Amino acid sequence: MSDTAPSSAPVISVERDGHVATVLLDRPEKRNAMGMQFFEEFPAAMAALGADRGVRAVVVAAKGPHFSVGLDLHALAGIGAGGAGEPEPSPAELARRTHGEVLRLQAAISAAADCPKPVVAAVHGYCIGGGVDLASACDIRVCAADAVFSVRETRMAMVADIGSLARLPLVMTMGHVAELVYTGADIDADRAERIGLVNHVFPDAGAALAGARELASEIARNSPLAVEGAKAVLSQAHRAAVDASQRYVAAWNAGQLRSHDLTEAVTAFFEKRAPRFEGR
Repeated sequence: MSDTAPSSAPVISVERDGHVATVLLDRPEKRNAMGMQFFEEFPAAMAALGADRGVRAVVVAAKGPHFSVGLDLHALAGIGAGGAGEPEPSPAELARRTHGEVLRLQAAISAAADCPKPVVAAVHGYCIGGGVDLASACDIRVCAADAVFSVRETRMAMVADIGSLARLPLVMTMGHVAELVYTGADIDADRAERIGLVNHVFPDAGAALAGARELASEIARNSPLAVEGAKAVLSQAHRAAVDASQRYVAAWNAGQLRSHDLTEAVTAFFEKRAPRFEGR
């Protein structure tokens, strides 16, 4: 997670090479922390590429030394709260607003899964929290040898709510998912490959991006109608379960995101100390 405010510059850029498009997280100075701009720009980019008949496969990657350190705490701290000058919302209204915002963030991440074209994630450096949500929404994941993955939300007194808990069980055994989620531990690229989180590990970030693009190019050489049909069928097999999981966690977090433990976690994060959780 980042403790920095969002930038006004675009945070997503798109490159094209033949039938392959690359969507780049483009906030390297903030380690690609995900603020409100990301949740607006990323789904817009994916929707445009999904509708572009000249695009047959998409790579999601990142500029700078890290894929993403997850959600931007400053940018998202006010979720559900009223604007300046508005009366303080009731607990019920706060929960209603928070529920709606969680659903909106989920939909932005799901833009990768919902894209009719296959999406390959090329991960390097930190891939934490929201970064794992995004990678898990892609069809295929590859990474650099320096990649570090962490489903870190429990360490921040939160239940991961924008994709990881719904999608990771589709790519890894439940025991590995449970260990990663409950502990919030970091894992390296080698372990990520052993447990099925990534398909391939490359020596560095440049090689991982090149490998992802080559894989996307291989996909793009096939019939686009057949490939899109195959993705549609594969997605349909688990769409209902993913949707149900997303709705459930959105309802859960509508209340739980107001916990004392979460306030303590955020305070400890900014004060650079270990949190003292009390379970309330």
